[in-house]
Amino acid sequence: MENVKQSQRIQTSIINGVEKRVLVWLAERQPHWVTSDMLTLVGVVGAFLTGLGFYLTHYNINWLWLSSAGLVVNWYGDSLDGTLARVRNCQRPLYGYYIDHTVDCINEAFMFIGAGLSPLVDLDLALYVFVLYLFMTINVSINAHLKSEFRLTYAKLGPTEFRLIIVIANTVLILFPRLVTYTLTLGGRAYTTLDLVAIAIIVMLAVIYLATIIADARHYAAVDPKNKTKE
Repeated sequence: MENVKQSQRIQTSIINGVEKRVLVWLAERQPHWVTSDMLTLVGVVGAFLTGLGFYLTHYNINWLWLSSAGLVVNWYGDSLDGTLARVRNCQRPLYGYYIDHTVDCINEAFMFIGAGLSPLVDLDLALYVFVLYLFMTINVSINAHLKSEFRLTYAKLGPTEFRLIIVIANTVLILFPRLVTYTLTLGGRAYTTLDLVAIAIIVMLAVIYLATIIADARHYAAVDPKNKTKE
């Protein structure tokens, strides 16, 4: 088997300590027949339910409960699959890395496109968020290859925190349905409440992404300086 050096996982999110203990506790109590691949599939099902719940708000806003439940299911599968492999000491660095990143993109497609097809968020804005997510995923993969650094969080926020933010937003919209029909007109265009949330996320992700690539470019310039040649 090819010798693989595993990247250092950088996880500095707000709830990282608590989440890690919970995941290890859950992993230690999984039935022996539960595998990491099964949990990965559970995460995909959760992502599909999240997108489906968003889309079904065309009929009733209470379908957001399904969307939130899907996020919980997605967290369970997506976060626990790797933890289970580490607890059981049966990690597969090449296979696991490939499956994890491939499935992550599929999961996010379900979520963002589902949200964009709902009456709550403009499809263009949802796709902008999706594209920025893919940009950051590519950057993480490049750094994992070049400096063996696998960064899971930015600005103390990781996938779990973003799931919580969406669950909170869903709950607020269910409890205060008038927010669903609220619009703010800017530049002759009407924006819904979640459109404004999406714009805020786009700005935040864009700033984080630009700051990250500037810092990374400086790092690589320092470790790989220009060759000095005589003119």
